[in-house]
Amino acid sequence: METLRSLLPPINSLVVFESAGRLSSFTAAARELNMTQAAVSYAIGRLEDHLGAALFLREYRRVRLSEAGERFHADVSIGLSHIQRSVQGLRAVATGSHVTLSCSTAFAAFWMVPRMAKFREELPRVDLRIQTADRDLDLVGEGIPLGIRGGAPGDWPHCHAEALAPEEIYPVCGAGYLPRVTQPRHAADLLAHRLIHLEEPFRSAATWADWFASAGIEGRRVPKGLQINDYVLVVQSVIEGQGVALGWRHLTERLVEKGVLVRLTDHSLVTGMDFHVVWPKDVPLSGAAQEVRDWLLDQRRAAPGSG
Repeated sequence: METLRSLLPPINSLVVFESAGRLSSFTAAARELNMTQAAVSYAIGRLEDHLGAALFLREYRRVRLSEAGERFHADVSIGLSHIQRSVQGLRAVATGSHVTLSCSTAFAAFWMVPRMAKFREELPRVDLRIQTADRDLDLVGEGIPLGIRGGAPGDWPHCHAEALAPEEIYPVCGAGYLPRVTQPRHAADLLAHRLIHLEEPFRSAATWADWFASAGIEGRRVPKGLQINDYVLVVQSVIEGQGVALGWRHLTERLVEKGVLVRLTDHSLVTGMDFHVVWPKDVPLSGAAQEVRDWLLDQRRAAPGSG
């Protein structure tokens, strides 16, 4: 029975193969890896001998992956990328300066960015990387130390979770919208207004129907209007006076405070859920990641306009 050591080719040959396959060029791979073109060609030839398969089709002044090479390249690329992320994660723990925070684009734009000057002032040695995605990333699988997630603590069994902000939702419009319409005083008044709807494709999000129901208005058709699948674009549309949208307090309160947005009616939908700072249970946080976590949680006690 073949052992793993005898079956697997040398790691260096896999790195060379990944580069040459991605660039479709031995010469370009040589430049990228700081090797000679002959050394790249030799490494590929040794790898092909080891595997007993031709990985490249050599054509006039160019190379391209063979059918077998394409399949093998896909697997090698995935494997090396996982190794790369693991090495980066281990180095981040060792050096203690680089920290990745996973969050939605809306949280990054409306909560984090306005606080970045304060963050840099208070944690000047931390190299923060904000990683946004359409859907919540798997912190453990992706090797990410910190995330912002909405829900209940039990929603992330492999992570610790500490509440950062409650989920409170109220209607907002742009400052330029009100002079053109009759200002709504009660929840039912909004049924006559242009409503902007968030159609969240991956994360669970409250809707206008939920908000009206929480105000005791059920069984009535919620007006259709502009429908957008990105909350940053929803807020931008509201600022431009396109209509009324739901405002998540922790994201919009600064814009309301500055007069960019106007809160409408006194009614809020409080879902009982919270937005949390989460971090993996089985992966120790670096000192810098602990500092970022604690800084995020300290913002619970900071006034919206501070920092």
